[in-house]
Amino acid sequence: MKRIMTGWRPAAAILVLLLVWEAAGSLANVPAWLLPSPSQIWLEAVSGWADYQQHLFSTIKLTLLGFSIGTSIGIGSAVCLHLLPKLRETVYPLMILSQNIPIIVLAPLLVIWFGFGVLPKLIIITLVCFFPIAVSTLDGFRQTSPELRHYLKMAGADKRQIFSKLEWPTALPSLFSGLKISATYSVMGAVISEWLGAQRGIGVYMTLASSSFRTDRVFVAIFFIMVLCLLFFVAIVTIEKRVIRWKKEGEEQHG
Repeated sequence: MKRIMTGWRPAAAILVLLLVWEAAGSLANVPAWLLPSPSQIWLEAVSGWADYQQHLFSTIKLTLLGFSIGTSIGIGSAVCLHLLPKLRETVYPLMILSQNIPIIVLAPLLVIWFGFGVLPKLIIITLVCFFPIAVSTLDGFRQTSPELRHYLKMAGADKRQIFSKLEWPTALPSLFSGLKISATYSVMGAVISEWLGAQRGIGVYMTLASSSFRTDRVFVAIFFIMVLCLLFFVAIVTIEKRVIRWKKEGEEQHG
């Protein structure tokens, strides 16, 4: 009930924005190729489902696969860098430096090296997902209480037990923060990768629509990108609430 009471404001703001957009387009006689009205975009989204459904499903499949790979590499790298401090001191600055290279600049090189197949696209999504997850997880490990770590050592716990019972649970909230960021990045990374030369995907659909001045289809593509990002984000939040219930319970007890 509380979520409904607090969630009506952004919904009302979006509704007002759409109404103003619709009215302004009608009163100013803005041509559809320049700025279609929300009703025109909706009609195209409904009537053109058969044209873009294969593009949508292709992007979803590519996003999920790339996100899974990026998440696995990000978590694995964070764990290795946490357990090996000397390796972290060597590699961490290189990780920061790698983020100064724009993906849109690196993408053509990946095409030259790996062709137009699915591999360069997965590499792009992995790169955009890897960094937020790895950095967030490392920050979570750093937040481990030194008092609790000392207590476990005094109780006879070894490094594996300290990691599994203390450090890993402590890092989970930070890990999920990185996952939520990467969830939205993965969709955008998939669309960018599809601009490079894919046969199907929302990025391909958007490119074809813009080249033929079908602005309504471009907005349909933008809408579905936003929906995918939102659904992906909500899915991560739902999993987070199930995995780290102990945090919420602890906050309620202290509250």
